[in-house]
Amino acid sequence: MIWNFDNDRPIYTQIIEHMKFFIISGELKPGSKLASVRDLASEAGVNPNTMQRALAELERTELVYSNRTSGRFITENEDIIKMTKTEVAEKNIQLFLDNMKKIGYDKNETLSLLKNYKKGDENNE
Repeated sequence: MIWNFDNDRPIYTQIIEHMKFFIISGELKPGSKLASVRDLASEAGVNPNTMQRALAELERTELVYSNRTSGRFITENEDIIKMTKTEVAEKNIQLFLDNMKKIGYDKNETLSLLKNYKKGDENNE
């Protein structure tokens, strides 16, 4: 797993975002066991307390669950994974639309650009 962090937002929220992406993209499979907090923290280059905080939040959202004797696992609940995937997609769409608005495009102009981009993409295939 590749971990890239920026300095303008709390690391634990970025860890949550990374973990959500790893789960919804299938890099972390449903039911798979996570490495220990220390190992994940070392891999990501963060403090174990920061990793623990992020994993606790992922447990709260039920993307991850703990088994006292075996460690932490990715949920096998496909509905939760699909809901998270939709949530992440909608957040990215909103960010995209906000950025397009900042450079002067309204929603209709943005949709027109996307349609034209899609047509150009089809011609290149």
